[in-house]
Amino acid sequence: MIEPSPVVEDFFGTCGLRILRALRRIIRAVDIHSRELNSQFHITAPQMICLYSVANQDSITLSQLAREVSLGASTVTGIVDRLESKGLVERHRDAKDRRKIVLAITEAGRELTKAAPTLLQDRFSERLQKLPQQEQATIALSLERVVEMMEADHLDTSPNLIPHADVQVPPTSSE
Repeated sequence: MIEPSPVVEDFFGTCGLRILRALRRIIRAVDIHSRELNSQFHITAPQMICLYSVANQDSITLSQLAREVSLGASTVTGIVDRLESKGLVERHRDAKDRRKIVLAITEAGRELTKAAPTLLQDRFSERLQKLPQQEQATIALSLERVVEMMEADHLDTSPNLIPHADVQVPPTSSE
């Protein structure tokens, strides 16, 4: 077996540290953004994402909201309960089908969506779209490889909840 040279080991050690530091910075950025949102506006990032989604619809059911934000129905129900207790959304019976409960944003909710900063994933998405497609694909493939290497490819996640109804998340190659 051929032993790797110290230069090769240094390169991989250095790259490994760079990757781990980059991952840690990403995690910290998400955490800091979430804390600032909670500190300044008394709302969590998942609550804000759901609020934005409700604001973008004339009316939306809990199940539609859950699909739009890629969360489970029970999780969304808890989030909506908290939004309702804060006076940011209201539940109403659907005029056409009284069995359905629809959500509507309140004036306080609308004011909050105007005052709150852009969500971290929205800023990221805007910047990513400005990159050449080749670079976007390279980033996606590299991050997918990192996920595999961390043995996290079996974990089910949302696309970090892009709240715009017109954005469709394409299926990954493993779906």
